[in-house]
Amino acid sequence: MARNMHQAFAGATVVGETQHRRERFSLLLLNLEEYYFEQHTANHIQHKGSQNERKIRGSLKICSKSVIFEPDAISQPIIKIPLRDCIKIGKHGENGASRHFAKAISGGISLIFSQVYFIKEHNIVAPYKIERGTMEYVFELDVSGKVEDVVETLLQLHRASCLDKLGDQTAMITAILQSRLARTSFDKNRFQSVSEKLHMECKAEMVTPLVTNPGHACITDTTLYFQPLNGYPKPMVQITLHDIRRIYKRRHGLMPLGLEVFCTEDDLCSDVYLKFYERQDRDDLYFYIATYLEHHVAERTAEGYTLQWQRGLLSNYQYLLHLNTLADRSCNDLSQYPVFPWIVSDYSSSELDLSNPGTFRDLSKPVGALNKERLERLLTRYQEMPEPKFMYGSHYSSPGYVLFYLVRIAPEYMLCLQNGRFDNADRMFNSIAETWKNCLDGATDFKELIPEFYGDDVSFLVNSLKLDLGKRQGGQMVDDVELPPWARSPEDFLQKSRDALESDYVSEHLHEWIDLVFGYKQKGRDAVGAHNVFHPLTYEGGVDLNSTEDPDEKVAMLTQILEFGQTPKQLFVTPHPRRITPKFKRLFQPSSYNASTADSPGEESFEDLTEESRTLAWSNITRLQLHEQHKIHKEAVTGIAVSRSGSSVFTTSQDSTLKMFSKESKMLQRSISFSNMALSSCLLLPGDATVVSSSWDNNVYFYSIAFGRRQDTLMGHDDAVSKICWHDNRLYSASWDSTVKVWSGVPAEMPGSRRHQFDLLAELEHDVSVDTISLSAASTLLVSGTKEGTVTIWDLTAATILHQIPCHSGTVCDTAFSPDSRHVLSAGEDGCLNVVDVQTGMLISSLTSDEPQRCFLWDGNSVLSGSQSGELLVWDLLGGKIRERIQGHTGAVTCMWMNEQCSRVITGGEDRQIMFWKLQC
Repeated sequence: MARNMHQAFAGATVVGETQHRRERFSLLLLNLEEYYFEQHTANHIQHKGSQNERKIRGSLKICSKSVIFEPDAISQPIIKIPLRDCIKIGKHGENGASRHFAKAISGGISLIFSQVYFIKEHNIVAPYKIERGTMEYVFELDVSGKVEDVVETLLQLHRASCLDKLGDQTAMITAILQSRLARTSFDKNRFQSVSEKLHMECKAEMVTPLVTNPGHACITDTTLYFQPLNGYPKPMVQITLHDIRRIYKRRHGLMPLGLEVFCTEDDLCSDVYLKFYERQDRDDLYFYIATYLEHHVAERTAEGYTLQWQRGLLSNYQYLLHLNTLADRSCNDLSQYPVFPWIVSDYSSSELDLSNPGTFRDLSKPVGALNKERLERLLTRYQEMPEPKFMYGSHYSSPGYVLFYLVRIAPEYMLCLQNGRFDNADRMFNSIAETWKNCLDGATDFKELIPEFYGDDVSFLVNSLKLDLGKRQGGQMVDDVELPPWARSPEDFLQKSRDALESDYVSEHLHEWIDLVFGYKQKGRDAVGAHNVFHPLTYEGGVDLNSTEDPDEKVAMLTQILEFGQTPKQLFVTPHPRRITPKFKRLFQPSSYNASTADSPGEESFEDLTEESRTLAWSNITRLQLHEQHKIHKEAVTGIAVSRSGSSVFTTSQDSTLKMFSKESKMLQRSISFSNMALSSCLLLPGDATVVSSSWDNNVYFYSIAFGRRQDTLMGHDDAVSKICWHDNRLYSASWDSTVKVWSGVPAEMPGSRRHQFDLLAELEHDVSVDTISLSAASTLLVSGTKEGTVTIWDLTAATILHQIPCHSGTVCDTAFSPDSRHVLSAGEDGCLNVVDVQTGMLISSLTSDEPQRCFLWDGNSVLSGSQSGELLVWDLLGGKIRERIQGHTGAVTCMWMNEQCSRVITGGEDRQIMFWKLQC
């Protein structure tokens, strides 16, 4: 398949003298749902028996519904004779009309028919010429011994074409096709290497726009092959498994039988699209390739792409391409061609002002709802309509709409779809402004755009092939597309369209359109509320073809669905998150940073680091190196806090002690015990004068460093306190008693002074034990994780739940907001790392490891996690993969701390050790 959409379409369009040697025949000369079976070198005998008798050399092609003769001379038209219009078929000399010939032609086939099409005379793409009346054509095969077989085949196909019922025709042709496929098999001599091992072989069809081509698919341990039954357009299509980057299961004709294979990361056009006759064959081949890819390529999901788009790693254009691909849209299937939105609504101004919101279309509404007066008329009809109701009688994407836009580069596709004719000249794609106006005002026109409007190839706007597309009522010929006044040229139009698509306004509102087309407003009550209801047949699952017993009804229904258009597969069932605005820049990116500047051992070399330098540090996080380690506890370390100078490290442990370790002298300086039960976490209050520890004995303890004594005890819970946070004189405590409590209070600064009364400000109720909490940067939001795997995001200003997400199948081990507070990351006992969008509560990414990740640090893009086995793992969330594994503790990593400059890490583990790590830039 071509690497871009224009090449994909242009590949079948041959015009002009430069193409003399190129075969003019293409599968687009066939009717829709027609198959090309075989070809024979032959002569077309004209004017037999007269002085003007002559032979025209060419190729006779036998198709399921027609006979096509392609002359070698391009000045001669291609001849297409529909089998349904044939009166008699036989060996020449057997038909009554041939008996006046003195001598039967050796190897001659006679066709008597009532209608014939002449196509591409002088190799010019133009509407087909039709000649009617009883005629006889004689074709002489080079191999006369094949005449009997060809005539028998033609008679059989003729009987199928003449059956009254469309369902019966389809069934008989399908039976003939399957019989041919059964008599042939994949030619294993075509293998790339004699050492290849065959994994599976099955019957399939290769799908290209408007046509399918039957043959045999085969997969070995190294290569995917497809061998067309007719050897067209080449005897073999092959793709090395190592080159495959993405594969997708597809619906084709509403049946789960398709498989699309891409050898690129971002291109919309695939390398091959196969349709199978049995779902099991499709699934088996998919599984084999997917298993191979597991070791080579990261899996791509809608949620993963959403995260990349939100954080500015994908443009709006790229993100829409990926969503289309994931939603079964393919440039190989015109009934499911990629759909893009109208963005600009101003096609009359001399300048395009992208800073003016009025320049843009309202992306929260479908095209049909943009015109209030038209919508009111449609809603009146909708209210009076019996079930099943729909607001719009036509779809926003269909084969006819796609080819409306692409007729200048894909004229043969339009002729194929419309039985050899172009559309009426006044209904063609003549003007951008006219088309937009019709979409706003037309009674039945609700179409969106296609990716080409935001690409860089202008050929679909220019009649470079000099096609005769007809004359409009005003007398002007249809030529190039008329551009809006603000576009100086087709190139300028596309550039400004791309600028509009990537503008701040669109970035802030694109999620609203995604909700309509790919998301939660696609179906159900939300679709009704958004005035976004189309005909039931356009939706996935809207009809079950397998349960339709009447073959005529099934064929008619399938034809209607394919021609009417199909709604994309639904990708999101909750509101789509907004893009992070106004900064759409990658938070970490490679830099030409000079490593020598960071070689000095002291912390001070990082003291004045900017945000960019922190970003650099995270980009090099895989280079963490163990600097020193100390075993200072008798049981697992549970918490780490470090003084602002970095000289004192405080740790808590299940051995019930709080310890103070001097980083400078590498000596344990203090060991404090508050009770005989485990301590679960610790933190330093601002000023570094007080350490706060939480305990399994239901209490929170305040310890004065200066006076070396317990200063305060908060008896705040009915079960173990699992985690504490502090911000702006407020303490947040999580407990196994199913609550998170918010307290106000400043502990006493001097020994003997009156103890402060802690006031309970809020109590956040949960159904089960709370194991972890974390605050957003501004401390207006809190996230909690429970024993049963639920992650809850709380609005602290109102003490209410924003979102409650069942993220994990076991205990939530750790949670944290991203630095910009747009996302929450959670790690669970189930081995998953899940990213939730704070605004919508949507789970937008999920990565899995083979063991639990007990704790982590992250910058929004990369994650440093501590695993159950003691390893430190570096994750690339946006790429969906583990970048590095670093050997660490001999038991689980239980807690982690990182300095503000992101250059130092301390970890604690079940092995009772604390480990000091340095970043080697």
